[in-house]
Amino acid sequence: MINKLDKELNFHHQALSLRAARQELLSSNVANADTPNFKAKDIDFASVLREKLVPTANLNKVNLITTSPLHINSATPGILDGSLLYRVPLQSSADGNTVDMDTERTRFADNSIKYDASITFITNEFKNLTLAMQER
Repeated sequence: MINKLDKELNFHHQALSLRAARQELLSSNVANADTPNFKAKDIDFASVLREKLVPTANLNKVNLITTSPLHINSATPGILDGSLLYRVPLQSSADGNTVDMDTERTRFADNSIKYDASITFITNEFKNLTLAMQER
């Protein structure tokens, strides 16, 4: 039972961390919607989560060594390292910016809903566990 609970909580811990990091990334895209030559970034959530859950998948990963965390631009260093993807715009812009506000709003809302759903699931799991441990 403990292993199952630990595995379940690890999954949700990793998912929540990635959802929070993705939310920051999507917020950065929205904040830079008018910045010339800004390239919208995102992650493939499912593949990054799969990579975080399988410890052996990280053995072949090459990490860059920098002298300052500011050398490589990342919304949340450590969580999304090497996972950032640049979005291909549906319609090119004259100033080179690839942020599409409709796309960003949709992905931001979708990510928020899934984050809230994970929080609700974890809360219910703990309520059920507490209920099971109570004396009757």
